[in-house]
Amino acid sequence: MHFQEFIEDQVFSPTLVADTLRTTKSEVAATLGLGKDAFTRASRIRARKSQVRLRQMLEILNRVESATGSPLAAYAWFRAEPLPGFGGATPDQLLRDGRADDVHAYLDRIAAGGYA
Repeated sequence: MHFQEFIEDQVFSPTLVADTLRTTKSEVAATLGLGKDAFTRASRIRARKSQVRLRQMLEILNRVESATGSPLAAYAWFRAEPLPGFGGATPDQLLRDGRADDVHAYLDRIAAGGYA
């Protein structure tokens, strides 16, 4: 995944993200803990919170895509894989709670050959 593929009008486009992940903008918004109308108005799309969460999700998906085999599999992992050491929370739950850095730290430990 290349970040440039998801940029339109100088912001991350939820439409391009949803199309790539074969889902809807409402589903992506829910996954990121945003209201279902977060991606319907230009002002909400450009909002800092919306853009930060989209960027954080794309960063994480980009990191795990090579291990999972595809953007779709990376998205499935992001939504469904409980991470050891986080009380069974999934990466999307951690991101919604403002803990994207914890997901990156977990991925760093795995990449270094360590255990979760």
